[in-house]
Amino acid sequence: MGTGLRGQTAVVTGGSQGLGLAIAARLLADGANVSLWDREAESLARAVDTLAAADRVHTALVDVTSESLVEAARDATLERFGSVSILVNNAGISGPHANAWDLSLAEWQRVIDVNMTGVFLCCRAFAPHMIAADYGRIVNIASVAGKEASPSISAYATSKAGVIGFTKTLGRELANTKVTVNCITPAAIRTAIFDRWPADYVASLLAKIPMGRFGMPQELAAMVAYVASPEASFSTGAVFDMSGGRTDY
Repeated sequence: MGTGLRGQTAVVTGGSQGLGLAIAARLLADGANVSLWDREAESLARAVDTLAAADRVHTALVDVTSESLVEAARDATLERFGSVSILVNNAGISGPHANAWDLSLAEWQRVIDVNMTGVFLCCRAFAPHMIAADYGRIVNIASVAGKEASPSISAYATSKAGVIGFTKTLGRELANTKVTVNCITPAAIRTAIFDRWPADYVASLLAKIPMGRFGMPQELAAMVAYVASPEASFSTGAVFDMSGGRTDY
């Protein structure tokens, strides 16, 4: 690690903690500048301290469901670093753990807005800039839940299936440019979100993974770093599985 992304700038949504913070740390280690986007100011401040690279880290307080806030954060990031060549759409929420018929419309809509519409808004904000620069890497964090039946998390699974479909479509639309669009579909990665899930549900997730363990944030970050690198030049509209053998397509 150290120089693979030197001179580039990455935006990581949901970048103040968990998977986003691990991704940001890896991209920084590989030489990139990083703009952390999140809606929690205190978490952003802690993340900057954790990363210990203030001269190469920018933060933006933004809710990715807001068109105006996304565009303002884009402009602020471009003002700070001059360009953005990597966009990692990591921001997401799990939503309630319940049967579909027990969800309220507001609960359903919030998950779709954050996990799917947020990806659309961020991609729309940066795609023209990347096209004009003749280079870009968009990496969307989807989920294995979007590839198979996922009882009790219907809104989350639907949103992640939408991210997969959007990735394939946008990748095809940009295929004749030097901007690639790919997504990663991890199975369960061990983060603090596990603490909010029922123990029996966590156990059921583990039982589905042939490797017999959960993924680690650093493993996902390593895959993001590759997909975001110049080396991944012939992959676009692709779905990179990271499930410990859980899925076979």
